[in-house]
Amino acid sequence: MPALNTSSLPDIIFMLLFFFMTVTSMKEVTYKVQISNPQATELTKLEKKSLIRYVYVGTPTAEFRKQAGAETRIQLDDAFAEVGEIENYIVSERSAMSEQDQGMMIVSIKADKDTRMGIIADIKQALRRAYALKISYSATQRTSY
Repeated sequence: MPALNTSSLPDIIFMLLFFFMTVTSMKEVTYKVQISNPQATELTKLEKKSLIRYVYVGTPTAEFRKQAGAETRIQLDDAFAEVGEIENYIVSERSAMSEQDQGMMIVSIKADKDTRMGIIADIKQALRRAYALKISYSATQRTSY
């Protein structure tokens, strides 16, 4: 019995590798807060994702509750933050962008639907002080009225 011809095996492996590289998306942030998006009827999809910077607001997940407590917390990238740290975060994120994109930066607030408006107002004031005036709120589409 002749041996199996394995000359096409590297081609198949590279095709599979290329396929998985193109269809896989990398997770950008590890969520440390629980977010249950509010529902809305009038939504607009943001097109250029590279211009968006996220501020996450919610109660810490179970694994971080012992460290951060059970109160509502703010998450910037992969770390918990206070309202006073938002200005420095926005300035550093804006400076990392190209000069032509800096004016088009959008800050998206992903807040839990049970978050108190006082925290959101504090975040908006910090964003205003950092001259981040384009703000969006993340929500899911309401299916019934």
